[in-house]
Amino acid sequence: MRSNNPVFARSEEFNRATTPYSDPSQWTIDLSGDAGSTTSETPTRTDRMTIDSVVEKTGITLGLVAVAAAVTWFLVGDLAADESAVGRAYAFAMGGAIIGLVLSLVNSFKKVVNPAFVMAYAVVEGVFVGAFSKIVATWVGQPSIVFQAVLGTIIAFAGTLAAYKFFNIQVTDKFRRVVTISVFAFVGVVLVNFVLSMFGVFESGGLRGFNTLGLIVSAIAVVLAVFMLILDFDYVEQGVAAGLPQRESWRAAFGLTVTLIWLYIEILRILAIFANND
Repeated sequence: MRSNNPVFARSEEFNRATTPYSDPSQWTIDLSGDAGSTTSETPTRTDRMTIDSVVEKTGITLGLVAVAAAVTWFLVGDLAADESAVGRAYAFAMGGAIIGLVLSLVNSFKKVVNPAFVMAYAVVEGVFVGAFSKIVATWVGQPSIVFQAVLGTIIAFAGTLAAYKFFNIQVTDKFRRVVTISVFAFVGVVLVNFVLSMFGVFESGGLRGFNTLGLIVSAIAVVLAVFMLILDFDYVEQGVAAGLPQRESWRAAFGLTVTLIWLYIEILRILAIFANND
């Protein structure tokens, strides 16, 4: 069974992890007493992906996002007092978004994960996050909204992870297909909306405006992001159980980082809409 998740679909290791050959009932015991797959490509114990290695790599990528976002926030300057700062903010936001999209596609379609590309993606997305956050915070006049969005993202992540573990959520093939198709459809609609808004067909951002319609769209996005987190948890769990190479921890970290950034942006948008309507 191949993965439907675009982040993991190009990884042969992740796809082998979801085949019947990774079923513990098919494992054998070698002379050292370790459980091993019947295939000859099983990595050594010291080179296996673990929960700790995934947490470590995810911590690195998210740390890079946070540092790049903080540096960008201060480099942009005061948007309210400096007109040139507004131009810098939009340049950083647009540049970070476009380059980040390119790097995300590169990382998603590479069969062998490249840690340098993953970290580069984290830095570039940090620039986008910092600039976009500064624009939104200045617009609503509440810098604290950024902290609220970060806190909301942490709560959503922790709540989803707790639900996944404590309720023993089973990720089926149908669930994977539905979530993946829904995410691609959402991204496609957003891209079309962006292009039409750029040419003036839609006013006030169309579906992504800071209004009631934008609130509904962002709420849908948050639900999809939470579902993507569940898929991320499932693939990490399967990968660890199958003893994938440790380098795949970077792919897992990349997938989690992509989802968490998306979740943060949507929560920030929702908070901004509520703050603007007060």
